[in-house]
Amino acid sequence: MFGSAEVLLITRNRHTKQIAFVMSLLALCLELSGDQCKLRLMENILRSLMLCCIVLAPAIFIGGSAMAYEEPPYDVVAKADGYEVRKYSDRVAAQVSSQTLSNKAFRTLFKYISGANQSAEKVSMTIPVAQSEKIEMTVPVIRGAQNEAGYMHFFLPSAYTIETAPKPTDPSVEIIIVEGGYYAVYSYSGRASDRNAKEAEAQLLDHLKRDSVKATSEVIRATYNGPLTLPFNRRNEAMVRIVWP
Repeated sequence: MFGSAEVLLITRNRHTKQIAFVMSLLALCLELSGDQCKLRLMENILRSLMLCCIVLAPAIFIGGSAMAYEEPPYDVVAKADGYEVRKYSDRVAAQVSSQTLSNKAFRTLFKYISGANQSAEKVSMTIPVAQSEKIEMTVPVIRGAQNEAGYMHFFLPSAYTIETAPKPTDPSVEIIIVEGGYYAVYSYSGRASDRNAKEAEAQLLDHLKRDSVKATSEVIRATYNGPLTLPFNRRNEAMVRIVWP
């Protein structure tokens, strides 16, 4: 499974390169300097690192990556013990299907929104990053041809329709409409590791079985935060389409 969304990591990638370049220059200066100069340089490095910590603290503790991106709107129509029921409208998404999901799927989609499309248009990032893998379910599920493989998709900003979305140049990227409807959602924090995600999925399906709620899709894994967000402050979800009410 693709881990925690790499949104924050990628959006700050240019800053990471700049910091690495500066640190390389400082290391070279240390090698070429005398002892007194080395001490002064080390003091400056420590001050710089403290400043970086202050600047990055809001993103790490608040999870700014999730707050900075558009999220598909929904209405909470019911709350149950362990999950909530949401109603979503139709949404446009860019999707990659694969027998084995990996970071390659994320990179392919990120290239698409970064300009790898026929109009070379940059598309704003949205959340969550959603994905699904073919898994065994303990409640009835409707399986289509799409469910023979896993998929990952990025929701496109609400300003786009299926007609106006930029056309991909990579044939593995599809522009689709994710049909709206009712979804049962189980939220959890921590890392979006495969183990944690499967535990969340099992919890959600157990709750639905307990309440005699019929699932009609595979379980979707949704991640909202980048890797710089501390695990206890991350938002992850297991979602499944259901028959409601």
